[in-house]
Amino acid sequence: MAEKKLRWSTIILQSKGSIISIVYKHVIACGTFGLFISILYYYKLPVSQPILQNVIPSIVLGLLLVLRTNTAYDRFWEGRKAWGSIVNNVRNLARQILVSIQENAPEDRVEKIAILNFLVAFAVTTKLHLRGEKIHNELEELVTNRQCLKLKNINHAPLEVAFWIGDYLEQQHRSKRIDSYQLTLMQELINNLVDSLGACERILRTPMPVAYSIHLRQLLLLYCLLLPFQLVQSLGWWTCMITALISFTLFGIEAIGIQIEDPFGHDSNDLPLDNICKTMKRNIDDLISFNSGSYARVNDDNDLPTSITSRII
Repeated sequence: MAEKKLRWSTIILQSKGSIISIVYKHVIACGTFGLFISILYYYKLPVSQPILQNVIPSIVLGLLLVLRTNTAYDRFWEGRKAWGSIVNNVRNLARQILVSIQENAPEDRVEKIAILNFLVAFAVTTKLHLRGEKIHNELEELVTNRQCLKLKNINHAPLEVAFWIGDYLEQQHRSKRIDSYQLTLMQELINNLVDSLGACERILRTPMPVAYSIHLRQLLLLYCLLLPFQLVQSLGWWTCMITALISFTLFGIEAIGIQIEDPFGHDSNDLPLDNICKTMKRNIDDLISFNSGSYARVNDDNDLPTSITSRII
């Protein structure tokens, strides 16, 4: 419990990922305007207008903000589920390729490892594609120089990598190393990868309607500028402080929606795509290492059938 309290207090003071840097200008502007109204009221000018609280009902603005934030979080969560699906399908496809496809020559092993690296390359190219970034040296350890150059010169690198994986599976089927049922299962996993890519593209290319964003910001600004007229009679010189706090709350909620509605970038509140890709690379390396060890044990153990010793952990 003490650790949770410490973490809670630490998060309050954390600047990384906070929306303070985004909204502080709006907060200062509204607070300054509140101070200006307080000065006018001090000099007996008729600026106190409590009736203005009925111009924009608080519940209406609150519902609009909740809808905005919920919609943004739905997009964030859909993006995370899509990437979770990519991770699971990469793991499943890697496992099936390692276990199901026969190796009749050393070259087959090399080719299989290259295809497993293609699975990670699919995730990396998907990340770069969603961020609008060019292919760079992150792919150098996953594909050959020639393949990397080809990916740089095409419009949709993830689809090209998915095609390479599918083409490899078709070749293995033609070579009788996997049967039709195994091919169908593996192709279904590739289809799932492409479906997840499409889900991410749908999030990326379907922004919030401009009219909604504009109207919400107009209402926010109008509401915060009308606040001092409603509060000055009761609060006096405290009007600027209370106006700033309310502005921080409202503009902060709206800023959170902006931060998380496009979850594929580099911001602190975006999905950790770099870490997800690194995790997949470690998973694939572990599978390759384990599979190599299994084959070594099979060759050294003459007392058990290959089908059994290859499954010993």
